Amino acid sequence: MPSPRFLAAALYQGDDLNRISYASQNTSASAAPSAQGSSVYALNAHSGQPLYDSGPDGEQGPGDGAQSPLYLSEKRAAYAAPAAKSKRKLLIAGAALAAVIVAIAVVVPVYFTVVKPKSDAAASSTGSSNPASPSSTSGTGSPSAVTGGNGSKITTEDGTTFIYTNPFGGFWYWDPNDPFNNNAQAQSWTPPLNQTFQFGVDRIFGVNLGGWLTTEPVTNVPALYEKYQSTTPQAVDEWTLSEAMAADTANGGLSQLVTHYETFITEQDFAEIAGAGLNFVRIPLPYWAIETREGEPFLPKTSWTYFLKAIQWARKYGLRINLDFHALPGSQNGWNHSGKLGSINVLNGPMGLANAQRSLDYIRIIAEFISQPEYRDVVVMFGITNEPEAPTMGQEQLSRYYLQAYQYVRGASGIGEGNGPFISFHDGFLGLNQWAGFLPNADRTALDDHPYLCFSTQSSAPMSSYAQTPCDSWSAGFNTSMSAFGMTAAGEWSNAVTDCGLWVNGVGLGTRYEGTYPGDWPVVGNCTPWTDWQNWNATMKQDISNFALASMDALQNWFFWTWKIGNSSTTGIVEAPQWSYQLGLQNGWMPTDPRVASGTCANQNIWSPPLQAWQTGGAGAGQIAASVSSEYSWPPATISNAGAITSLPSYTPTGTVATLPPPTFTVTSAKSVQTASAGNGWNNPSDTAGEMIGIATCSYLNPWIGPSAAPPSPLCSSAAAARAILQPRVTPFPSRM
Repeated sequence: MPSPRFLAAALYQGDDLNRISYASQNTSASAAPSAQGSSVYALNAHSGQPLYDSGPDGEQGPGDGAQSPLYLSEKRAAYAAPAAKSKRKLLIAGAALAAVIVAIAVVVPVYFTVVKPKSDAAASSTGSSNPASPSSTSGTGSPSAVTGGNGSKITTEDGTTFIYTNPFGGFWYWDPNDPFNNNAQAQSWTPPLNQTFQFGVDRIFGVNLGGWLTTEPVTNVPALYEKYQSTTPQAVDEWTLSEAMAADTANGGLSQLVTHYETFITEQDFAEIAGAGLNFVRIPLPYWAIETREGEPFLPKTSWTYFLKAIQWARKYGLRINLDFHALPGSQNGWNHSGKLGSINVLNGPMGLANAQRSLDYIRIIAEFISQPEYRDVVVMFGITNEPEAPTMGQEQLSRYYLQAYQYVRGASGIGEGNGPFISFHDGFLGLNQWAGFLPNADRTALDDHPYLCFSTQSSAPMSSYAQTPCDSWSAGFNTSMSAFGMTAAGEWSNAVTDCGLWVNGVGLGTRYEGTYPGDWPVVGNCTPWTDWQNWNATMKQDISNFALASMDALQNWFFWTWKIGNSSTTGIVEAPQWSYQLGLQNGWMPTDPRVASGTCANQNIWSPPLQAWQTGGAGAGQIAASVSSEYSWPPATISNAGAITSLPSYTPTGTVATLPPPTFTVTSAKSVQTASAGNGWNNPSDTAGEMIGIATCSYLNPWIGPSAAPPSPLCSSAAAARAILQPRVTPFPSRM
């Protein structure tokens, strides 16, 4: 009989899983030492001393403690040997003191890192905890706690407090004097951030933070869009929302988006996500987090500030991030969540090449930032382009774009495990099987599929009839892809089996289920039973839960869309309930422990780990054959619906790179207040290429022009023509670092 799949991590666990985090390596004079890497720091009595908030069940989070390979050597280095001619009394006193110190240094870490975690892990397997009174985390003259477990008190940046609820042995860790410490652990079964997450062995239980930094009508607070339904323009995407907001100066203009960033997702959401048994967040980020160009109405650069907060909160609660590049200049799919509803202008139409060049530049800029040692253990996956419309672009063109993006990410980080993120390619709606064998031996690549049932043929069948549908529809494809491609995950899925819900299809587009969606859709029924969640009975909730469990097991590694759906300003409630993980937890149709899904898809031959060595950064990683590199060299010879690239506008790398700024942290020692080193935003100093910008003597169209427009003629003056057209080339692969 095969072992339960949730035990895979234990079964395949090796001896080399501990990886010293940046925090424990950082010896910069401007940063306080990490509690993880310095036993002395934990023992010294000073204003920055870490305190543990044990909470009701005594949960603590001291990190590796005595298990750290640096533990004894650092301790010896920190304490000078006694003088050779000390008096006998001093020797005796010193010996006694040493004995006390050794006892503290060994017993305390061993208890908190070996005995206590094992006890908590045993308790977490049944979801139980030991009730008691939470200990005080602050007080006059006392420093705040820097770590704690289930039942501990959290004080946020703005002074508000909440109780951390995590019955799974997870613990938070945040020391403002050690801001890049990676001690935190989401759950007992998920490796802490200072250890390697074994893709293919450790399971991804994730949620999207949809609608936060890239807004869209259905997932973020609908009130943002409902407010501008009678304006010109009507808000149907973030482009028109931004235009409408900018004109509404009486209500704060575009600064309303800042309020949304600050309130829609908060630190408490990250704590709740860890407490729900989830270990990953997928965060959609738009290109305007980096910059905007003339005519683009988006609020520039601001959402990046809040992504930095997301990194800090994820670090605090032991969560890992999949950064999803969600909205590209010109739009990669023409849907509202790409920034502008309408046409596809990436790898399609007369501006398809130029927009792809610009998008690749932004991928390079993001990769340089997240590959820095301060961030790479938190942002461990990079979805380089969300939902590109490959049937329109062409698979060959998208494949070349993907390889070039891969080169940029690996150029920023280097080859091999621990050097930068897993690179996630969306299947472009071609199906997982169409990418089998793509880029063999590529270093740490993943394939992303978004299996939804609700956007195709609608059915009046009851929810109970869908109990095994995910197993029958998705298991085989994901199983095969894990072998034929490598790491494969569902970047998005939901509990929706119909397209019912406020603006699920977009503003004013109706639903297929009720026959009001554009096109010839028959009326199937009324959407009310699918959206009236306040009146769902226990049977309906259990039926949805059964579907969720089957989906989790079939997909194996997944990110639910989405964590939270905002309330409608009209009704005051969530109007798309089957899309909200949080609402399901609160009302009983989502499992409180995702591990219980294991085995739901019986006899489905679920893929068994591990991945091949090169797929995880091991032997052979990055050794892509020259013939493959040549086959997918960049750029493509033609662009869909536009023709040869020699006749199309293109950019040249002569601009100033819009480097992403790091956060600012101050650290306090006994003698001074300093700024912690947070990186400069650029991991590879050898990459000195400029940013892709227009050539002064060439002509360009609006990046959002659409595929029906003709290219400029003449394209460029004769003096600039040679620089305007990039010839296909094979980009050298980065060397192993």
